[in-house]
Amino acid sequence: MDKINELQQIINHSRKIVFFGGAGVSTESGIPDFRSVDGLYNLKYKYPPEQIISASFFYSNLKEFYGFYKEKMIFLDAEPNITHIKLAQMRQKGILSAIVTQNIDGLHEMADKIVRGDVKDDYIYDIHGSILRNYCLKCHKFYDAKFVKESQGIPTCQCGGVIKPDVVLYEESLDETKIDKSLSAISQADTLIVGGTSLVVYPAAGFIRYFKGKNLIIIDKKGTQADSQATLTIHDTLGNVFSRLKI
Repeated sequence: MDKINELQQIINHSRKIVFFGGAGVSTESGIPDFRSVDGLYNLKYKYPPEQIISASFFYSNLKEFYGFYKEKMIFLDAEPNITHIKLAQMRQKGILSAIVTQNIDGLHEMADKIVRGDVKDDYIYDIHGSILRNYCLKCHKFYDAKFVKESQGIPTCQCGGVIKPDVVLYEESLDETKIDKSLSAISQADTLIVGGTSLVVYPAAGFIRYFKGKNLIIIDKKGTQADSQATLTIHDTLGNVFSRLKI
């Protein structure tokens, strides 16, 4: 049986699917990943990108941080691709219980609004935060990504405080509530679809250890270190796979 047809059959017979995704989910929306040849970590900058997006750098060198962040990490024109849309349709159908994403682009939320409207539904766990949320460090007022992107220099609040994106920088801890919800969803799933992640970044890479269900599906162009544990592996782009699925 064709592997995508096999995936279709698994989805058709699943009732609690969790999707766990990484940068490969959004590259087809024009958002660069971090570790590929053309990824952010291979850009030539005054400072290494890993250093720029650290908490210590943010608090000590705001100008350099925001110069990089606004140019390389905020993509206001990016739109959800077929993978985001199909996942939102799976939620609408009632077979997807959670999305656990390492991405900060907010495209899963955008897809959800396109497919389901403004339904208040906490099922997308962005464990590394989101560029869509930004807060004043002084008064905690909310600002959207457009305000930050279009601000001159360092974005500041009306109160004079510095605005910080609600993303997890290096040296910062992940949100424990989101981690608990993610692990709970994964442990209760009958099918876990892992897509677009190399499964090398911890602690997120260790999440699949909590899966106790029947079907572990891994979709990645190059394969991962967990392929041997999977029920089904598909070495292809997510777009090619999800465009063939009927939801």
